[in-house]
Amino acid sequence: MNAASPFSRRSALGLVLGGAALFVALLWMVGAGLAHGPLADGGAHGAGTGLNGYAALSRLMEAQGWQVSQARSEAALKAPGLLVLTPPANADGADLQRIVTARRTIGPTLIVTPKWLAQPLDKLGVAVPGAKQGWVALGGIQPPEWKGFLDDVAVEVSALPGARWTNGETTGPLPASGAVLSGRGASLVPLVETAAPEGRILAAFLADGGHYPALDAIALLGSDAGDPENGLYPLVVVFEPDLLDNQSLARSDAALAALRLITAAADGAPRTVTFDLSFNGFRRTPNLLTLAFTPPFLAATLCLIIAALIAGWRAFLRFGPPSTAAGPSFGKGPLVANAGGLVRRSGRLWLLGPPYAALVRERLARTLGLPRHVDPAATEAAIDRIGHAADPASPPFSALAGRLRHARRRADLLRAAQDLHALERTLRK
Repeated sequence: MNAASPFSRRSALGLVLGGAALFVALLWMVGAGLAHGPLADGGAHGAGTGLNGYAALSRLMEAQGWQVSQARSEAALKAPGLLVLTPPANADGADLQRIVTARRTIGPTLIVTPKWLAQPLDKLGVAVPGAKQGWVALGGIQPPEWKGFLDDVAVEVSALPGARWTNGETTGPLPASGAVLSGRGASLVPLVETAAPEGRILAAFLADGGHYPALDAIALLGSDAGDPENGLYPLVVVFEPDLLDNQSLARSDAALAALRLITAAADGAPRTVTFDLSFNGFRRTPNLLTLAFTPPFLAATLCLIIAALIAGWRAFLRFGPPSTAAGPSFGKGPLVANAGGLVRRSGRLWLLGPPYAALVRERLARTLGLPRHVDPAATEAAIDRIGHAADPASPPFSALAGRLRHARRRADLLRAAQDLHALERTLRK
């Protein structure tokens, strides 16, 4: 008899499905790296929404029809298209050199040097009306120190109040801080400079013998500059981040200049741009969760999920307290029933004929007082004589036992056993 269940089927199903959904969501969050906190943390990277970030540049490219993505692993940095690197001032120059070198035959690379020391507003302890997640207050200036990367290029900080930038076609003001980052090196081809008379390089590409028509046009070089057969993609370095960051792109002239620079850097490559976040503390290393949903392990994961769903469905169909069943029975009857069921399942009923015939013969020999341990044929002949003396019309025991021993079908076996049992009852009277 079933006991009353405290939950209905719908309640139990809701609990199971809700728990499973929460568990899967937790696994997804861990695998996707969402446990590291929000991307808008006040940093100078493609997801930064502060004055020093580049989220506005990312949205601008997306609005122009570019396919924009964010890279949080070194494997994602090998994707074709333009890669925008925004390493912090203390980044490892050897790692940066290795990644840039590997990309020279994959796609163009644009590197923005860091400049500002920024502090998130929510960590200043001062309430700022209307402040949002990721907004910052700009402090001092910290130029990059990337030993092992472009060591022949120097980054300089200059006090140029009221400085303006120019890229040959347009011009615009730099932010009013007065501090300007510029580059100096024999291998640099200027793309954006400060207006005369300073003429400091704010953005440039590396003169490495490659053929970059769009960049050459901005730099006012000839269309036949470089070797089109060397297979290299350009490396563009933006020394002054205020050309591309959020506070600069609030002006339309700066946004148009940034768009022109990005388009020229990606000349000939797919219209895709990847903003790197791995150098900015959001690196996501491979783990068992990410590998489980990555081919070729995805097939095994799907099989396990399907098996779990089937097991859960079967468990749900059986939901409820088990029926109260009687305990195991003891005695000869259950023993014989179990043994009979085992033999019936084996499909070898015909093997029971010879042992049963021998059992009846030995039982009659004891009942009739015949000698034991003699030849079975002699014992059966003695039983035949006794049976004929008791009832001349009864069939001989040896004939019935032989028929039982040679029976193969279930009906023949049962009939022969019944006849032998009837003869035994007759001889026992």
